[in-house]
Amino acid sequence: MERRNFLQSLICAAVSLAAPLSTQAKVTKNKPRFRYLRPPGSLEENEFEARCIRCGQCAETCPNRCIKFFGTENGLSSYATPYITPREQACILCMKCGDACPTGAIKSIKRSAGTIVEQVKMGKARVDENLCLSYQGKSCGVCYRACPLQDVAITVGWMEQPHVQEACVGCGLCERSCIQIPQAIKIIPNYS
Repeated sequence: MERRNFLQSLICAAVSLAAPLSTQAKVTKNKPRFRYLRPPGSLEENEFEARCIRCGQCAETCPNRCIKFFGTENGLSSYATPYITPREQACILCMKCGDACPTGAIKSIKRSAGTIVEQVKMGKARVDENLCLSYQGKSCGVCYRACPLQDVAITVGWMEQPHVQEACVGCGLCERSCIQIPQAIKIIPNYS
């Protein structure tokens, strides 16, 4: 394991030297270049980056293959850490990534609705009523049907208008399933 960490450090150093300085200057710790989510059960951003050893086990165990790894696009402190882009491939809340994490950067969380709602805080869905078909008088409900926590994280009203609840954990399945372009529902990450 020490050899792997040493090699990752060497690669990170080489990449940082090879990356254009203008690219590095544009990225700040508080302003990522694109919207992303950390895997479910991840610690707060600073602690997560400090504890993550960039081993890749979270992605290897993910049955939905939604976990990717940063290059230098989000700054060197994020290099080789896992992230999820919900519009491309959302989290199915299987909670296997936390079981695989050897350092606790991603907490192991029991796969039950109550525990997930209580402990998973990836972000929260936000509906743009100007884009949502159900708010335009065309019944849709795709986001509601995609949610693994129906009637807990999201409810529907007249014409299947989605209403995001406080219990939303930000898995991104609603965003992934939205048929609108641009999507009418997006996950706002916790680091925002």
